[in-house]
Amino acid sequence: MRGTGRIPRHYLTWIYFSCTLAERTHIAGVELCNASSASELTDHNEQKERFKIERKRRSRLGKEIYPTPDKFLENLKSMPNASGNALGIDRLVMLLADATKIDDVTAFTPEEL
Repeated sequence: MRGTGRIPRHYLTWIYFSCTLAERTHIAGVELCNASSASELTDHNEQKERFKIERKRRSRLGKEIYPTPDKFLENLKSMPNASGNALGIDRLVMLLADATKIDDVTAFTPEEL
């Protein structure tokens, strides 16, 4: 068993570079869930530009270039401001499997993308 056992720990953290307050829940040394006071990106023009930049980056690296998700971008136009919690299912599986690395419970690692 890692960490301090399975006693949940809840932290409030000030993130200096973005001037936001983040809430984090840790169990057995694994960050299971986090929530930030920052909002989600709902500006469709900004998101479209980020997809464009990512496509160029993947092209330079010789990686597969995914199609632009036009339907998603169109729906983003009508999405209100939003924020929320991020619960990592992979982290929950880590906890249940008593794994020490996230790579032990995922089908692939980010480096394989």
